[in-house]
Amino acid sequence: MSTLAEQEEAAGLPPGRESESTSLADFRPPNVPLTTLGLALASFMQVLDTTIANVSLPTISGNLGGSANQATWVITSFAVSTAIALPLTGWLARRFGERKLFMWSTLGFVFASFLCGLAHTMGLLVMARALQGLLAGPMYPVTQALLLSIYPPAKRGHAIALLAMVTVVAPIAGPILGGWITDNYSWEWIFFINIPLGIFASMVVGKQLKGRPEKLEKPKMDYIGLATLVLGVGALQILLDLGNDEDWFASHTIVVLAIVAVIALAVFVIWELTDKDPIVNLRLFRHRNFAAGTAAMVVAYGSFFSVGILVPLWLQRNLGFTAVWSGFATAPIGILPILLTPFVGKYANRFDLRILASFAFVALSLTSFLRSAFNLDVDFAHVAWVQLFQGIGVALFFMPVLQILLSDLAPHEIAAGSGLMTFLRTLGGSFAASLTTYAWSERGAFHHAHLTERISSLDPVAMQQVAHYGGGDPQRGAAVMELMISNQAAQLGFNEIFHLLGILFLLVITFVWVAKPPFAAKIGGAAGGGH
Repeated sequence: MSTLAEQEEAAGLPPGRESESTSLADFRPPNVPLTTLGLALASFMQVLDTTIANVSLPTISGNLGGSANQATWVITSFAVSTAIALPLTGWLARRFGERKLFMWSTLGFVFASFLCGLAHTMGLLVMARALQGLLAGPMYPVTQALLLSIYPPAKRGHAIALLAMVTVVAPIAGPILGGWITDNYSWEWIFFINIPLGIFASMVVGKQLKGRPEKLEKPKMDYIGLATLVLGVGALQILLDLGNDEDWFASHTIVVLAIVAVIALAVFVIWELTDKDPIVNLRLFRHRNFAAGTAAMVVAYGSFFSVGILVPLWLQRNLGFTAVWSGFATAPIGILPILLTPFVGKYANRFDLRILASFAFVALSLTSFLRSAFNLDVDFAHVAWVQLFQGIGVALFFMPVLQILLSDLAPHEIAAGSGLMTFLRTLGGSFAASLTTYAWSERGAFHHAHLTERISSLDPVAMQQVAHYGGGDPQRGAAVMELMISNQAAQLGFNEIFHLLGILFLLVITFVWVAKPPFAAKIGGAAGGGH
């Protein structure tokens, strides 16, 4: 066991702060379960809003008189703003304190949600969603930092497992809840439901954590870093969102956006690594476990996000499921994480976390390979059972990887590290979603061309078959066959992508094994560093 002074030096704390560090380590809110509920509700609300509007876009665009392309900005504006705000979490936490940052960002999120519900034009809704995204950015990382701090290091696995469950369940619940609210009430209520949840969470956490000791600083604002971050991430997110519609680099707009993104992000990285007081602490990657865990999280989450994007699209476009029934078919993925979370949190630290994460990635890989064998005759039960089995991988994925990447960060680096990881995870998910939908479209087009080249109007047998599909009408038969070929081509593309995802999940295992134990993070101040 190292001395307190040695622990403080390792954590990067200045000497002579023993009493502050110890009091932070010993601080517990009057009611830990109630505080946990408030933090979990805020995190659930924030993650839920990343998907809850998706199935409501046709209704929203119809009511507000917007086009389908304009409606997508309801999603994009939120994603862009969230991605930009995420890396600022560390700076904001140092400047204002984690408790105040949580309270004001949560109440601000509530206010922005209220504005979203009141919006009567598409432009106002997009602006309100952008504001909502900016305020949502710090919520998840600071929630994670606060939740970890109220539990002793020996029990932090419970806290991480709870956050992992929220991260998995909220995006799944979003489309189902959004579709149900829109069908039975009106789309405005998908935003108004945030109001009571956010107020409750902010008031409870604010009261319970009153008096929590925090180390406040007055870091200077890194204007160059902020400007290049906004420009680079904004251009990259817009590029990813418009890429499919604009035919990627065949479009002048996409080329300009790519040049702006590359230059701005290159300047951002160089500046942040050399500036004395960066707004985003990229030096956190000097920690081996943080670098390895973050790489595993970004690649694995990007692959997992691709599954979440592709399966509902496939169910609706190729199998004819409605949005709500598509949600029901995919929802079983959340059952096992909910049931297993208490056990994962309680017993995970008895095992090598790298083994648990590897087992999770094997399970995720296996379900991807199972989907690569799907066909157009697959039924609801088969899809739901594979989703249920994938839940095993999900239950064992987030908690071990989160604990690994946080394990070698100093206590005062937790908020910044969580914010940086979540930022990269968000970008990874967006990038993966764009690549996945693009690859599906391209592979579908390739297989469509390959299948149709075998059909010739000069082949009497082929023409007889076409007429048969149309009940004797060749024109109708051609339309029916075209639909069949398109669906089959899309299915072949779907299978290929899931085969690739299965391979990617296996490759992620190598990142996990770069990390080195112990994985007991220095949580709650220097006094906890020796565990």
